[in-house]
Amino acid sequence: MTAAVRQARRADLPAIVAMLADDVLGQSREAAGPPLDPAYAEAFAAIARDPNQFMAVLEDDGELIGYLQLTFIPGLSLKGMLRGQIESVRIASSRRGRGFGHLMLQWAIEECRRRGCGLVQLAMNKSREDTLRFYQSLGFVASHEGFKLTLV
Repeated sequence: MTAAVRQARRADLPAIVAMLADDVLGQSREAAGPPLDPAYAEAFAAIARDPNQFMAVLEDDGELIGYLQLTFIPGLSLKGMLRGQIESVRIASSRRGRGFGHLMLQWAIEECRRRGCGLVQLAMNKSREDTLRFYQSLGFVASHEGFKLTLV
């Protein structure tokens, strides 16, 4: 496998948004364009300025095939343990089932370890049963129940 993880660049944004929109849930909540909604560029810039955020892409032979966002969360509980939060994990639909997701998540876990995180957490939509099995195969445990409150 020749794929490599790197930091996302502004020029990657159309491909990232296309991946976010490329599933049943994403189709109903993303606006892949063209033209690309300016809100995505504003969000990208805000995330890029924050030192506790990292947008990673997976590239294979010059093609962008994966994306995730890491957030590093300082906290007081667990003796001030730093946490890594993984969000918006996507692999291009044409590349799923080939080990790229494992490669990208293993990179994210190691990056969290490198930055001093004591745990890595993530959330997923309960309707994605295959995704649950995928995260469990990487050692994640469904230890907590999560809640969301939509404000917009």
